[in-house]
Amino acid sequence: MIPGGGQPNMQQLLQQAQKMQQDLAAAQEQLAQAEVEGQAGGGLVKATVTGSGELRALVIDPKAVDPEDTETLADLVVAAVQAANENAQALQQQKLGPLAQGLGGGNGIPGLPF
Repeated sequence: MIPGGGQPNMQQLLQQAQKMQQDLAAAQEQLAQAEVEGQAGGGLVKATVTGSGELRALVIDPKAVDPEDTETLADLVVAAVQAANENAQALQQQKLGPLAQGLGGGNGIPGLPF
């Protein structure tokens, strides 16, 4: 016969859940502090975002500025921000992926971007 009638130890499960919650909060804080960069136009435009995707900085090389062609500059800015956000998502996957797997795979867990 299994001790406790075969029921999982609720105290142990609660402790594991609390630890996973603490680990998740720590990983989210690390993401908020981390910065990643994306660039476009061979580095003419660089965007820096936090690991959670907040735009922090945008650097535009003067060579990218053509008053007659602001559309290309706008495209470069968008592309740099998108690249930075893709890098932030990769960092999120790296930091939060193992935690999400421990919580049942990550699918459908509110607050997780994957």
